[in-house]
Amino acid sequence: MQSVVFAWLVTLVLRELPERVGFAQMMLGLPTMLLILLAGVLADRIGPRRQAIWAQLMAALCPWALIVAIALGHFSYVILIGYALAMGAATAFVIPARDGMLNVVAGQNVQRMVVLSSLCQFGFQIIGFTLAGFADQMGAVTILVLQSVFLLVGVFAFAPLKGNFESGTRAHRTAASTSVIQELRMGASTVLTHPIMRTVVLQNVAMGLFFAGSFIVGFPLVVREVFAGSSGDLALLNALNSAGLVLTILLLLRLGPIRRAGRGLLLAQGLGSLVLLSAGLADQELLFVVLVFFWGICGGLALPMSRTLMQQLAPADQRARVMSFYSLSFLGAAPLGALLVGYLASLYGPQQAIVTAALAMLLVLIMVALVSPMWNDKLSEVAETA
Repeated sequence: MQSVVFAWLVTLVLRELPERVGFAQMMLGLPTMLLILLAGVLADRIGPRRQAIWAQLMAALCPWALIVAIALGHFSYVILIGYALAMGAATAFVIPARDGMLNVVAGQNVQRMVVLSSLCQFGFQIIGFTLAGFADQMGAVTILVLQSVFLLVGVFAFAPLKGNFESGTRAHRTAASTSVIQELRMGASTVLTHPIMRTVVLQNVAMGLFFAGSFIVGFPLVVREVFAGSSGDLALLNALNSAGLVLTILLLLRLGPIRRAGRGLLLAQGLGSLVLLSAGLADQELLFVVLVFFWGICGGLALPMSRTLMQQLAPADQRARVMSFYSLSFLGAAPLGALLVGYLASLYGPQQAIVTAALAMLLVLIMVALVSPMWNDKLSEVAETA
């Protein structure tokens, strides 16, 4: 919901120029990229539940700064940039803390808990896209109040959680002299020396470059330049993509755990690449929209499987750190993917840019399938090694 509200504020409320819109979006993501690794170390040190509650509360308070500015007649681009920096910082501390709690809450049902978490995430996205369609009628203050309420729900969701969230912090107490840099290096070593975690992070980078780049830049340009669509058409496209994600997640909840999570991840990303390739070649708007919906269905399998593998493999005393590296691999690659797809679109057109991104993703997946243990991975075996 945050991304939808922010884009609406900067483009339709303030009506900023494209370059200022791009800078504002960068300011929203920059604190997360810069702070998420530090936030992972901190969550391992003080306990993820405590960090998640305070960071989520900070995020819930951020919209009220804009509400006050609007009420006083001082809402401006500079105020919005300040809001972006504060919200981005809060997000950086929420993500690894939330992921660090998941295994404790889930017990032996990690994959199911990951799927449920994904369902909440994409369900709120659909709500955000729906609200975006009525934002002009509801007004900025109403939208911001609703955003704050949704974020506050997260605080009340984290607060009553029960479990041994401090188990990972005991190792830090016994090694209090360990510096933050040393702990970051330890987390990086854990990820990079494990063949499956290393591969999942590589695939996450590729998804950020080629999938996120296509979604952030390629799809809006196709809607605008190829099919002469409106902002409503783009909102519908995003909502259908999220609906595809949710549909697959609901199916996963019904089917139960997938034992070969690595193979499931490769198949979902491979099929998603082929669907994205077809979307780039689509010459009718209806066909393009349908393919984006099916692309969301593929993502609904790929995203929970990659996150499940990392959650299962991460050592208990490094879980928040490991998951912060996992999150950064996508969040850091996505802006680069946006630049890449945008550059290709300026040279060859948005459809050709999407086709190129899909082919590049397929090439990465073929290399992964040939040289990594992902294809033969069994989730039960992964759990035993964690």
